Amino acid sequence: MMTGLRICMLTTFYPPENFGGDGIAIQRLARSFVRRGHSVCVIHDADSYNLLSGNPGSGEGDVVTPARLPFVPTMGEDGVEVCSLETGHSLIVPLLTQQTGRPVVNAARLRGLIDSFAPHVILYNNISLIGGPGILDFGSAVKILEAHEHWLVCPTHVLWRYNRELCDRRKCIRCTLSYRRPPQLWRYTGYLQRKLANVDVFIAKSEFSRAKHHEFGFPREMEVVPYFLPEIEVSSADQRSSRAPQERPYFLFAGRLTANKGLDDVIPAMAAVPAADLLIAGEGEMGAAWRQLAAGLSNVRFLGRLDQTELGRYNRHALASIVSSIGYETFGITLIEALRSATPVLARRLGTYPELLGDSGAGLLFGSTGEMVEAMRNLVADPLARERMSRAARTLFEEKWTEDAVVPRYLSIIEREAGRKGREDILQVIRREAA
Repeated sequence: MMTGLRICMLTTFYPPENFGGDGIAIQRLARSFVRRGHSVCVIHDADSYNLLSGNPGSGEGDVVTPARLPFVPTMGEDGVEVCSLETGHSLIVPLLTQQTGRPVVNAARLRGLIDSFAPHVILYNNISLIGGPGILDFGSAVKILEAHEHWLVCPTHVLWRYNRELCDRRKCIRCTLSYRRPPQLWRYTGYLQRKLANVDVFIAKSEFSRAKHHEFGFPREMEVVPYFLPEIEVSSADQRSSRAPQERPYFLFAGRLTANKGLDDVIPAMAAVPAADLLIAGEGEMGAAWRQLAAGLSNVRFLGRLDQTELGRYNRHALASIVSSIGYETFGITLIEALRSATPVLARRLGTYPELLGDSGAGLLFGSTGEMVEAMRNLVADPLARERMSRAARTLFEEKWTEDAVVPRYLSIIEREAGRKGREDILQVIRREAA
């Protein structure tokens, strides 16, 4: 029986019902807490996943009420207890939450689940559709909110105005409509600020993201705690992991194929780098357009979505990982995935990437297509330069983004806030675990 902290994690998406890397990052953190002897219950919203994945349910039958929702947590093989909120009305339930900033349907059940778990810590993640600001006063615990995106200051979460350009000033209603989403009128009242007062600590994933939150008016202090990655586990029986996926040298792009990932200038540039290929791993709304853009370029190939084992193999043998986002990412998980594999990074000189790479020598930054092409050609022509970057990449990862480098920072924050709030029960658990 676990005797550590009881940690409740609230999030809209959680694997396997998730999109992008932040849901996977939440799962990694939950599993890490369990490995350290803590009890973790993750509550997530399956209705939102069903809606956005194109399976909104019939919406037929009686009006949904909390009494009709048999939400029962189940223990996974990894030791994480998971509760999936699924009503079968996957259109109306997320829409009500998005429009009101409250868990209109699931409020009573969420309160009951939290109270029954009696957490020492509530860790809010992507809460936009599981309950919005309306769940920030649920439960009594040390409360931490992680800003995986820019939802706290941006209705579309990504500071990508009109779905085509970087946002430098607020035009939120018009921008939200350009995404074909209804405006959230509660954002123009004092509701969000009142609810934020229930949170003890706000965490940004990078210094850049913290600065952007403050630039767009977020009034609270934020601490910076980055993502981490576990070490790659490669079975000795899995010989595929040790072989390069192809003989020709290649650069790898991995991520969702959305407009702000910036492949519009990367793909055509491959005509100037005939000695290497560009392999694109991922799926998304821009897939068809980018395949058309690549027509006639024999050295551009689309791999579709890869599982973590295959992605690791492609990363390990790439000349470099291309990180080309033209939007304001809060971090760069694909960047540290490459560094973990000792793979150099070619990253756009924008947002958080200069912060992550610094002067480590683990990669190169580019601000123009010409700079990117020159860097690609140099890596093709100079294997020794690639080898030096490879060693620097692995060193940088081990210093900053391993599990042991990051997770203790959460526990330090919890201990500090428990002391500040006079939660002797939490402090006793932490002291007992330390002993």
